[in-house]
Amino acid sequence: MFRILIVEDDKNVRRLMSAVLTRYGYEPLTACNGEEALEVLDHKHVDLIVLDVMMPRMDGYEFTNTLRMAGSTIPILMVTARETQSDKKRGFIAGADDYMVKPVDEEEMILRIAALLRRSQIAGERKLTVGQTTFLYDSFSVKTPEGMLELPQKEFLLAYKLLSYPNKIYTRRQLMDEIWDMDSESDERTVDVHVSRVRDRFRNNTDFEIVTVRGLGYKAVLKK
Repeated sequence: MFRILIVEDDKNVRRLMSAVLTRYGYEPLTACNGEEALEVLDHKHVDLIVLDVMMPRMDGYEFTNTLRMAGSTIPILMVTARETQSDKKRGFIAGADDYMVKPVDEEEMILRIAALLRRSQIAGERKLTVGQTTFLYDSFSVKTPEGMLELPQKEFLLAYKLLSYPNKIYTRRQLMDEIWDMDSESDERTVDVHVSRVRDRFRNNTDFEIVTVRGLGYKAVLKK
């Protein structure tokens, strides 16, 4: 059972989130601010953190930065009433893995948690296998029945991201925010160029393909 730490200063919200997580088979732990959450982490193993931003004593940004500075890679789903682009950017720069705006939709939260946990597991293994194709994260290389192929970093990360979540549609903006530096001067057309290169490299691959979803973005589709 995955253990999830809810860091939220509103008692009623903590109770509601705990009930939802329990209903979906997770084990919830709770803390009312960042300082209390750090104490919990000192004594308990936690697989993921659902984190409010506006809290007394230590807010979500400070907590996330403290955790990342200490070398922790625990996935963090940041939840906040703030929805401006600058707030999201600040959260991601601090080290958050995903971002939701209040009021939180329960089903969406559960889906995002499941996706983050799966991504964390893949990252821990440092490789991703799709049929007879294996992506090796540490060397940005791909093992296929035809041999080894080393990819440029951005092309590897793009393919790795899409294949980690088959059939999930990612917009160009989402891919830019995750794979390219958020301060990068590149525009979204850069994603198109890199997708085209990945397609060329794997045009004869029998395990997967990268599909364009008109008006939305891209997704990976498994062939088997």
